[in-house]
Amino acid sequence: MSETTPASTEPDKRDRFSDERIHDPEQRFSSRSIRSFVLRQGRMTVAQQRYLDEMMPLIGLPYRIAPLDLDPVFGRSAPRIVEIGFGMGETTARIAAAVPGSDFVAIEVHGPGVGNLCKLVAEAHLENVRIMQHDAVEVLRDMIPAGTLAGVHVFFPDPWHKKRHHKRRIIQPDFVALIASRLAPGGYLHCATDWEEYAHWMLEVLTAEPMLENTADGFAPRPDYRPLTKFENRGLRLGHGVWDLVFRRRPQ
Repeated sequence: MSETTPASTEPDKRDRFSDERIHDPEQRFSSRSIRSFVLRQGRMTVAQQRYLDEMMPLIGLPYRIAPLDLDPVFGRSAPRIVEIGFGMGETTARIAAAVPGSDFVAIEVHGPGVGNLCKLVAEAHLENVRIMQHDAVEVLRDMIPAGTLAGVHVFFPDPWHKKRHHKRRIIQPDFVALIASRLAPGGYLHCATDWEEYAHWMLEVLTAEPMLENTADGFAPRPDYRPLTKFENRGLRLGHGVWDLVFRRRPQ
């Protein structure tokens, strides 16, 4: 699955932060330090391009450096969930259809995936999905007000399994702190991966974030709202594992 990832920092950068800066997630990303995702664009099908052209003017949200008021966007006040790196959008569409009482802001940089989710939204007549084709770090940092989200989903991000590429992983302490700062008290961060080493990396990073607490003793059972994908089902039949982590924002 594709994703947007925060850029790595030079090894000594964190040591140069003051205590105040370390505890302010909004200050951890500079304009130079956030574009390290790899844009694997892929081939856009005719249908994906058509739906992208037709639907994005209706359900697409442009990036701008300004707080985003989602009540007029969705025409109601409801729990808001951000999905980071939705791939081809099948899981996003299925969750949105199953949870019509919540609104979903789905973020993805890859055109074919955006076009495919547009197609799924149109076919299912989903009114609770909006799409942003932009870097998730910038969106969370510049547009999502602190303490407003009911949840954030990060499902099957690129594991960057080679050790020299671990700095490209989206689940990093600074980015998790930024996500946590956008959650309302009691809001959740749900990550899932089928790469065991990455699962333990995620567990370590999320456990170390003081704004979050684990809802389970280690890894969590798959919540009912997260459907099994075809890829996941195939992996499970082959004996591959899948690990879910569900952490919540601590009460203030």
